[in-house]
Amino acid sequence: MSTTERPRILVVGGGYVGLYAARRILKKMRYAEATVTVVDPRSYMTYQPFLPEAAAGSISPRHVVVPLRRVVRGAEVLTGRVTSIDQDRKVATVAPLVGEAYELPFDYLVVALGAVSRTFPIPGLAEQGIGMKGVEEAIGLRNHVLEQLDKADSTTDEDVRRKALTFVFVGGGFAGAETIGEVEDMARDAAKYYTNVKREDMRFILVDAADKILPEVGPQLGKWGKEHLEGRGVEIYLSTSMDSCVDGHVVLKNGLEVDSNTIVWTAGVKPNPALARFGLPLGPRGHVDTAPTLQVQGTDYIWAAGDNAQVPDIAARKAGVENAWCPPNAQHALRQAKVLGDNVVSGMRGFPQKEYAHANKGAVAGLGLHKGVAMIVMGKMKIKLKGRLAWYMHRGYHGLAVPTWNRKIRVFADWTLAMFLKREVVSLGAMETPREEFYEAAKPAPAPAAKVEEKAKAS
Repeated sequence: MSTTERPRILVVGGGYVGLYAARRILKKMRYAEATVTVVDPRSYMTYQPFLPEAAAGSISPRHVVVPLRRVVRGAEVLTGRVTSIDQDRKVATVAPLVGEAYELPFDYLVVALGAVSRTFPIPGLAEQGIGMKGVEEAIGLRNHVLEQLDKADSTTDEDVRRKALTFVFVGGGFAGAETIGEVEDMARDAAKYYTNVKREDMRFILVDAADKILPEVGPQLGKWGKEHLEGRGVEIYLSTSMDSCVDGHVVLKNGLEVDSNTIVWTAGVKPNPALARFGLPLGPRGHVDTAPTLQVQGTDYIWAAGDNAQVPDIAARKAGVENAWCPPNAQHALRQAKVLGDNVVSGMRGFPQKEYAHANKGAVAGLGLHKGVAMIVMGKMKIKLKGRLAWYMHRGYHGLAVPTWNRKIRVFADWTLAMFLKREVVSLGAMETPREEFYEAAKPAPAPAAKVEEKAKAS
């Protein structure tokens, strides 16, 4: 970390907003006008819309992440967490991965902590659940599912086999519907290589407390998506929730009980709880309360955007929707970051702030290979697509939206190769404990029983 007399712009978080805002600021400001510092527990940004495809093996996990130090050249990147903000002194407390926490002064602050999984105090969830917020979880889910097929193929115990081949997904939004669609597709392909496992032996269950899935694409396409998944053998239970999952015994509120080794939790997100320690004005659900300029209410040197911010949706309000707020999705986060970056530079120079306004352009979702739904908004007209064409729209949009040409080319290369090569169905579960085999080989051998008895007598 460098010390400088230049003004410091501190960006807390290296996700969508943090990365794009830092890039925008670096692009707009003059040479040596300020120091930009990005703090995040990870040294990379994760493009989350690709996590379901990474879990299914359609995209290499390395191509889903963007290294911060490579992309925000000219900025300081600190790997750690901002644990508190002292607004009076304009000082942040940073806890690095190793070593003691230290104070970092700043002049301008960007709060871009994003969101975390929204969970409930359900018995067994913390021990059994698998999230889908990071690339580590996507890789872990892929390895785990393939490992369950290995178990089922090798055992003669029917209870073990049934539990291994039952997969429960909680949450029917984009993350849940896309993940179950991709994973079911992968499991269907993988079953071709197993002697004792067929797709008919597997049980996929999708649970949601709402009365529909995929609400982001509207009721008509959501209904089609539900029927499509059910046609592939996925059981969908709506208007219900999970009461417990202790030791993999899943109990739903509608009375259904199943045993499963795989419980995937995608039931929404909530703002990062760390915001409560920053002393910022928060909305009723824990979001940072911002003005349309993305400035935090009551301040002129702090900005916030993305999933951790409560940003007024000016476009929706002009259309007559009262008290509308920007939904927590990538479409808004990417555009908010650019406006935020411009406003930070304007604020540093004493220029007026620009308000953020963006009309919804629609939504796209992939439900497996060659399967998807898409709603494209063009003015007052909504174009609804489903099937293969929607899937092309999904891939085209996100392939162009992922940051940097390096990642765009790698992702499109993955998709192109997949047209000619079969999907990999190997489990690398040992990656989660890579030292285990070496430890077993290197640990001291136990002393023979005879020598142990001799030592005991001698003592």
